[in-house]
Amino acid sequence: MTDMSLLGFAFIKALTFVFMLIGLGGLIIPIFPGIIIIWLSALIYAIVSTLAGTMSGWDWFLFALITILGVFGTVVDNIILAAKLRQTGTPWKSIIIAYVVGLVVSLFFTPLVGLLATPAALYLVEYRRLKDRSLAFESTKAFLIGFGWTFLALFAIGGTMVGLWLLWVLL
Repeated sequence: MTDMSLLGFAFIKALTFVFMLIGLGGLIIPIFPGIIIIWLSALIYAIVSTLAGTMSGWDWFLFALITILGVFGTVVDNIILAAKLRQTGTPWKSIIIAYVVGLVVSLFFTPLVGLLATPAALYLVEYRRLKDRSLAFESTKAFLIGFGWTFLALFAIGGTMVGLWLLWVLL
């Protein structure tokens, strides 16, 4: 490779890493597709590497692992959060309303405000349904606990995806 192509490839690696870190950091915001951003970064890197003729069987294997983790990561958050809420008997209607409120608020304000609006909306919907503050709070508490576990699971998955990409780049 020439100096110019080495410089270009180093730039692609750095840019890929930056986008992966953005995806990883963005996992704290429920509607931010951090896992997808990490995977898309790896995909673009794989395409560039393929075009440069540098993809080996090992590289394809690591990309396949990243892809499998990405698919798992896109479903695991909904499974954990919904399961935790369903344990308290929270109906799907309340969950969906809370998610929609959080999404709409995120679009008009910031994702952080949407993050706060989602449990607040869940509390209000459940309070209206149950007419009991403590039961409404139990649903909201379950949401917050589920959100915490979801974040930890997604961060572990995203961190593993980034780690596999680093292994791919360094080997």
